[in-house]
Amino acid sequence: MRYLPKSTEELLTWYERYVSPVTLIIGFSLDAFIVRNVDLLGSAFFLFGYLVIAGSGILLLNLILAGALLGRVWNAAAPFLPVVIQFAFGGLFSGFVILYSQSAALAVSWIFVVALALLLISNERFRKLYGRFAFQIGILFFGLFSFLTFSLPVLLTRIQTDTFVVGGVLSIFIIALYVRLIEYFIPALVRENRRTVLSVIGSIFLLVNVLYFTNAIPPFPLALKEAGVYHSIQKKGDTYVLEEEPRRWYEFYLRYHKAFHKAPGERVYVFTAVYLPADFSAQIFHQWEYHDKEAGEWIESGSYSFPITGGRSGGYRVYTFRQSIAPGKWRVNVRTEDGRIIGRVSFTIVATPEPVERVEKLL
Repeated sequence: MRYLPKSTEELLTWYERYVSPVTLIIGFSLDAFIVRNVDLLGSAFFLFGYLVIAGSGILLLNLILAGALLGRVWNAAAPFLPVVIQFAFGGLFSGFVILYSQSAALAVSWIFVVALALLLISNERFRKLYGRFAFQIGILFFGLFSFLTFSLPVLLTRIQTDTFVVGGVLSIFIIALYVRLIEYFIPALVRENRRTVLSVIGSIFLLVNVLYFTNAIPPFPLALKEAGVYHSIQKKGDTYVLEEEPRRWYEFYLRYHKAFHKAPGERVYVFTAVYLPADFSAQIFHQWEYHDKEAGEWIESGSYSFPITGGRSGGYRVYTFRQSIAPGKWRVNVRTEDGRIIGRVSFTIVATPEPVERVEKLL
């Protein structure tokens, strides 16, 4: 006969061991389907629902444990509330992984995306930690700050540093009101954990700001749909005809440090397609840089700006080119007006006496 859990704790352990990994996969797949098939405003409301569930669960759990809510129903519900909180944060972080990975240039933003992915995976083992007040408030604050970093540009149709700053201030204000609400019902709990909670919130706030201002957080909702270096670009109607060197199948997934064989008099083109939602507009830049071997650093060699508008699913297409360009390592940063990196195309110029074989690509 198959063994069945005999107590609440055994049931929760059984859930963690057997059901939790399955729900992680199902939940991530469901989030991916919903986030990718609704507009950004719909995604914001969807993720906000997870935040409300998590915040409500934390409040109820602490009220029950403090004896502020009495009765058999509340006592029976208490062991399951950490699972509900865990589920809500799992849904929230899986949504963030999907959304931010779509916008991320992995060369510069991989730290934040990987951190979200690790947090999502580790969340399945956090049930016992969700019983600790400082951890509850810390993870809620991180979720709130990340949510506002994503949702404010969507609501304001504005992609600037000031929206991030406003999001940070709002996060502090909202979490302070939330802790104040808990303190009204359970003053001893907040008083005992005040110093720890303040240090946790301060550390998270500092960390997120460092990640943002070092370009580790992608400039959502801008996303680089296409980027590459080409030998020729022509526009025919609404289609761009690009010529590039033949590549092996796996090289189509590599944007970085690709060899470009340049013959005398030939131009070097960098083409990008940047996605922006409808009703958005922005100024983007192609910032050309070369690597100075002696100095061991990247030197800017020119920057070109373009006004772009949103609404095209394949992204707003622009290109720049250089003709007089020395052999060596080069890269083109695709960035916003306030310096945020959307993506990057890196390549190595190799001088050749004759033009190399090319293949066409239509975009």
